Amino acid sequence: MTGISEARQSQSIDHVAAGLVACLPALNRCIERGVAVQLPYPKPPEGQLALLRYVAEHDGVTVHKAARALLMKPNNVSAQVTRLTEAGLLERHQDDTDKRVAHLRVTAKARQRIGEAEEIAEQQLASALRTLTEGDLGALGSALGALVALTGRLRDRAV
Repeated sequence: MTGISEARQSQSIDHVAAGLVACLPALNRCIERGVAVQLPYPKPPEGQLALLRYVAEHDGVTVHKAARALLMKPNNVSAQVTRLTEAGLLERHQDDTDKRVAHLRVTAKARQRIGEAEEIAEQQLASALRTLTEGDLGALGSALGALVALTGRLRDRAV
């Protein structure tokens, strides 16, 4: 009997995994497109937006720490930092003791743009959520904690 219940659980896990793999990227693309259409300026690529959000939440973070947290290569983050600095969205501040290390800070312009993008995304999602049944909305609300935990587990494994 244990073998049957383990097989059912495995099938259920496989089913949920396949559903999430199919659904989450499509959901993200829909949100990104909607944000890009509504912003009055070109939307930064998702990698740059993720870096800006991270730096906004971790003022003074180094390139290396940001790369590790975002699961990116330091040279890619460094290139993004250069582009975002040139665009007036990030500032680099040289470390007092190690001149090779730069601490990152978002500019007021970046904070405004992050806020605008997040507000548009939240409005899009809220609008779509209002069209769901109460049961679907309740299921999504109940799943939020599990999705946050799943994201943490995946992030821990990727580091």
